[in-house]
Amino acid sequence: MITGDYHTHTTYSHGIGSILDNAKEAKRKGLKELAITDHGSGHIFFGINKNALPKMREEVDEAQKLTGIKVFLGIEANFTSTNGDVDVTEEDLKILDILCVGHHRFVKSSFKDKLIYFFPNMLLGNCVTEKVKKRNTDLIVKAMDKYPIDILTHLTYQMPLDIKRIAKKAKETKTYIELNSKKMCFSPEELKILIDEKVEFIVNSDAHKSENVGKVQRALELIEKYQIPKNLIANYEKMPVFKKFRKQK
Repeated sequence: MITGDYHTHTTYSHGIGSILDNAKEAKRKGLKELAITDHGSGHIFFGINKNALPKMREEVDEAQKLTGIKVFLGIEANFTSTNGDVDVTEEDLKILDILCVGHHRFVKSSFKDKLIYFFPNMLLGNCVTEKVKKRNTDLIVKAMDKYPIDILTHLTYQMPLDIKRIAKKAKETKTYIELNSKKMCFSPEELKILIDEKVEFIVNSDAHKSENVGKVQRALELIEKYQIPKNLIANYEKMPVFKKFRKQK
């Protein structure tokens, strides 16, 4: 049983449905927790207006009161440079409960970063080289050192990686690896590496419509097919503990 969905979008980025709509759907499906994780402001087409975060905070708190389930305010930030930078600030982190980060195209960045990071990954068919893979992996490892990342979203989606290095760093930094029911891109070999390294997974919907909140059947089927141990899944019959709240304990 999946207890929470920690990757959902609303009309604040390019989802269909409000924060309250998502919370109501989560409750209807029997979830105990939900995170709102709209796209970071660095996304050219779908990024949130950072000035909206205080209002989102209010709506998240109100949705929690109205539905009785725990609702977290998060963000799905974007990698913006080969130095491991992402599009959140210290001030943003004070407001947010959860920090998710994933690779997306069409993100604001320098011309140099577009040339050596974004463009090669947009041309995956011709550019899956060890050099590209190492550069991508270095970027994520640096980001995990720089920021309190809770969840790495849809890893390997349009971004080839050295999964073993990522797994070791995720284990070291207590970062969850997402099993994304919408964008499931791990090969059987990559999944075996992640399992062998005993990373902690987290199952999410990546819902862009309220009706899809908690819709994680594809991920559950993957768990059964590859016999991923349930004790490695942070939101399977238990609740994950995110970094901001670990510090408070």
